[in-house]
Amino acid sequence: MAVNGNVKVKEKSNQKGIVKFFKELKAEAKRITWPSKKDIKKATIAVVSFSFLYVIFVGLLDYGFDNLVKLIFK
Repeated sequence: MAVNGNVKVKEKSNQKGIVKFFKELKAEAKRITWPSKKDIKKATIAVVSFSFLYVIFVGLLDYGFDNLVKLIFK
């Protein structure tokens, strides 16, 4: 490895990297476009409704298959 007087060596410490990371994180967080409360309510209602319908559907399938197995193995 040759050493030249004109070469500058950057010394990065772990501390500087962490500080840079959090500064960049803060800058990125400022760029986030958050949804409105109306949009959040719509999305929440859609997720809860779908989840409820899915639970009912799976419950009916479970009930049906349970009765089918009981009928077959009687």
